[in-house]
Amino acid sequence: MPEQALPRIAILATGGTIAGRAGSSLSHEYKAASATGAELVDAVPELARVADVQVEQICNIASSNMVFAVWRSLAARIDALFSGDPGLAGIVVTHGTNTLEETAWFLNLTVRHDRPVVLVGSQRPATALSPDGPLNLVNAVRVAASPASRGRGVLVMLNDEINAARDVTKTNTYRVETFKSGDLGFLGYADADTVAYYRRPEKRHTVHSEFATGSFAALPKVEIVYGCVESDARVVIDALQAAGTRGFVFTGTGAGMLSDVEKEIVQQSNARGSGIVFVRSNRLGNGRVLPHKEHDDLGIVPADNLNPQKARILLMLALAQTDDLSEIRRMFSEY
Repeated sequence: MPEQALPRIAILATGGTIAGRAGSSLSHEYKAASATGAELVDAVPELARVADVQVEQICNIASSNMVFAVWRSLAARIDALFSGDPGLAGIVVTHGTNTLEETAWFLNLTVRHDRPVVLVGSQRPATALSPDGPLNLVNAVRVAASPASRGRGVLVMLNDEINAARDVTKTNTYRVETFKSGDLGFLGYADADTVAYYRRPEKRHTVHSEFATGSFAALPKVEIVYGCVESDARVVIDALQAAGTRGFVFTGTGAGMLSDVEKEIVQQSNARGSGIVFVRSNRLGNGRVLPHKEHDDLGIVPADNLNPQKARILLMLALAQTDDLSEIRRMFSEY
């Protein structure tokens, strides 16, 4: 009986700690994005046991330096690979962990295919005494190759745990168990015997999304305003609005509540007919921001349980298509 061919996986490399190198195996100071994607793959011969991989370098940066242009390039390349190669099982994106969740969420909203896209990184550089990158990469390829991953949206794979792009966030600066999905929990495990799932995302994503990067020339400017005691939000918002910002996400206190000063800023912006759109998220990391009459009457959109950085991305994509508040409110409820 002929041997079954291994699944084919494309690895798109963007840099990050997983491609980092330090002068000492015990140092926490290292230079991210020091190795290429091809070098990462060559250093993990075990990959050849689980998939037939091809590697492309999209960029080579620390993820703190991620920019929208790279997001657009990633989304376009993923679309081209899937559209041009029906036999491609899935795609893995190697990425720095600092903004990995934002890239994953953007792709979750803009990739229009149901085959797996899996983002992977590491908390330790490749030169560390006990690097986590090699096993993370093998498991990410296994997850991307698994038929069970299909239709679950963009996934994040570190520390043997599979998380949904919408839910996951980085929670610790150095620990390998940094990526968590809060109250909702991760989707499944990448264990030695199998890729095992226990739930799937319910919100709209990927093939069911209405967003596509080809439908707009650039992303509108949206910024985040952090809520804290006696914050001088007026100065910040006025300056950013003058610079062309079209939307703001408030990182509200508690259940996404705004101070009287912040509500007055919104009221005055509305009175001027500025067209600025305001969204309420929260700074707690868990829980939903519910509709609330006082804020709703001001036209402020509740972000449900999206954290501020993800609410910002959804608002950018929404504003690229519409200024209609009712439509934007719908999008925040569906995604």
